[in-house]
Amino acid sequence: MQIGSSNDSVAVKAQYAVPKGLDIRLTFHEKYSVNRQGYGEWLVSHYDIRDGMTVLEIGCGTGSIWIGHEEIVSGCGKLILTDLSEGMLEAAEKNLGERENMQYRKADIQSLPFMDESFDVVIANSMLYHVPDIEKGLREVRRVLKKGGVFYCATYGEHNFTDRLAQWFKLGGENFKPNHNFTMQNGKEKLSRSFEAAIPVFYEDSLHVTETEDLVEYLQSLASFKAVIDLPVQKIRDILNEHAADGAIDLPKEYGMFICR
Repeated sequence: MQIGSSNDSVAVKAQYAVPKGLDIRLTFHEKYSVNRQGYGEWLVSHYDIRDGMTVLEIGCGTGSIWIGHEEIVSGCGKLILTDLSEGMLEAAEKNLGERENMQYRKADIQSLPFMDESFDVVIANSMLYHVPDIEKGLREVRRVLKKGGVFYCATYGEHNFTDRLAQWFKLGGENFKPNHNFTMQNGKEKLSRSFEAAIPVFYEDSLHVTETEDLVEYLQSLASFKAVIDLPVQKIRDILNEHAADGAIDLPKEYGMFICR
């Protein structure tokens, strides 16, 4: 998780300070996503990480993406997981344990504490849109990548379920500020300033929610839905249930990643 120092980032910092909110969102997607492969598994399936490689993950969160991938983790010459939240780093170390080839470090993508050309692979998932100076962050990624190295960065699109939910709750203006700082639609342009190639790959998925209460809890974990959080819980339930059909609420998902060289 990577955040900045703007006023809007205060809510985001609270959203990511401890693992609980992130765990709620990850569990929700795991439970209700139609594509059963899972977004994390799909991301890892695109990584070309060979034995002996040095790998850096920026904004590692709870380290969940590496769970179940012992062969990749143990094969890395060095795997460094970074985050701005000490709580997330503690959760990642708890999930993955101490290993000779692993480090957990607090770091900011805008000023990475690593030497030039240190890594074969750099990964930044679902965090670039929080970076105050994205171009500076991407230049730092390019700097620490070895020649021929690969940068994998995942993000969402601009036609996502949160936009649909904002319509249902009639949010707009100050009540709903979708973060489109780095999306599947505009990410390639931003990446092209630092990388020769940025290939977009989309993950096909949607949500089929059968328990309204889980969606209520999900919304309450989102900093961008403060206006919804302030509503009585029953009002939130009623609005969501208005859009249910055959006992379920169906929502679009638009996620993907860029593979940069």
